[in-house]
Amino acid sequence: MECSWKTLLLLVCTSLGVQYTAIRSLHDSFSGPCQDSAHCQGRQGKEQRWKSLCDDSRVPDETSAATARKHILLFAQTRSGSSFTGQLFNQHPGIFYVFEPLFHVQQAFTNSSSRLQRALDGRALLGAYRDLLLNLYNCDFSFLESYIRPEPQDHMTGAFFRRSSSHALCTPPVCQEGVEEILAGQPDEVWCPKKCQALNLTLASQACQARTHMAIKTVRIPEIGDLRTLSEDPRLDLRIVHLVRDPRAILASRMTAFAGKFRAWKIWNATGRQPRYVDLTQITRTCRDIEYSVETSLQKPTWLRGRYLLVRYEDLALNPEEKAKEIYRFLGLDLHQRVLKWIAHNTNGTVPSSSEWNYKYSTTRDSKATAQSWRVHLNFDIVKTVQSLCNRTLSLLGYKLVQSVDELRNITKSLMEPRT
Repeated sequence: MECSWKTLLLLVCTSLGVQYTAIRSLHDSFSGPCQDSAHCQGRQGKEQRWKSLCDDSRVPDETSAATARKHILLFAQTRSGSSFTGQLFNQHPGIFYVFEPLFHVQQAFTNSSSRLQRALDGRALLGAYRDLLLNLYNCDFSFLESYIRPEPQDHMTGAFFRRSSSHALCTPPVCQEGVEEILAGQPDEVWCPKKCQALNLTLASQACQARTHMAIKTVRIPEIGDLRTLSEDPRLDLRIVHLVRDPRAILASRMTAFAGKFRAWKIWNATGRQPRYVDLTQITRTCRDIEYSVETSLQKPTWLRGRYLLVRYEDLALNPEEKAKEIYRFLGLDLHQRVLKWIAHNTNGTVPSSSEWNYKYSTTRDSKATAQSWRVHLNFDIVKTVQSLCNRTLSLLGYKLVQSVDELRNITKSLMEPRT
């Protein structure tokens, strides 16, 4: 029997039904994808429904260069479009994608330290980030257990941050539910939290090992220089996709998503009067980190050569298929049909969405309209302030300044300079 595929579904077909087994043994024992569908016939019910996903989730044969394990890092700032961009990896059946695992490290440091100690522990925090990334890239999820709260019991946890944003953690062998929902094309975020039980971190490690490549998204590492140790580690083939976005759009998105933290900005936006207590560092720190990282990359240091790609979110939003192909060329991987299908289905804004799915991390959108929406909603005085504070960053990334309300609101006029 040769019914094995290194992707969404890993199952052993028996005359008694479908039996899920440890991925590592499957990966070692069976050589290829599901060659003979007759061998995959389940008698009825769930067995047959899982089998029907075989063709769509099968990993295509690739060249030897492409099958060498890639360790992909989506490196971004909060509200820069990283959840949307991460789907380009999450939808690939050969990539094990994890959404913001560094959240657990950040929370552990924040909750266990005084303010002074946290300031002193900044370097230690970055060190912990790098250690966790290295372990996860090696599919060792046990290292994460010391940071998850409440602490996992017998390698089981119900507190894994945004588990449902990782397709691999919501499908067999990690989770055996959700057959009908997947076949119906429902986003994992709708059904996975309800149907998948506590996460088995041992199964997660095994599922990771069965995938050809590994991708992680993070908005918690400030600067590209903080990744040098990982980039130079001979055990990794690290590829950094650096996602940037217009700082004016980042601020507008944060004001919507984090209303409490950005209350002063929202008052300013609504009244046109700047509160004395508005925290300008909420955007200047972001611009500084972006600027430093991009300038570092432009110097083309040895440790980044061939390992770094700069992507403007607006370019991706306007031409998602074209930019996705560019990203996959950089990675040296084939762009799977399932990724293209997701792009076509989720970037035109016509997909009906349930009320459960209308929330701040939704990745279903009219991507072209989303990229420009800040120009309609952001107060011109705030725009001028950000342009003054982040002038160098805007220039570096090829974003044009606006000089009037009319220019700001005229979304037919692009504010992006052509960049390669």
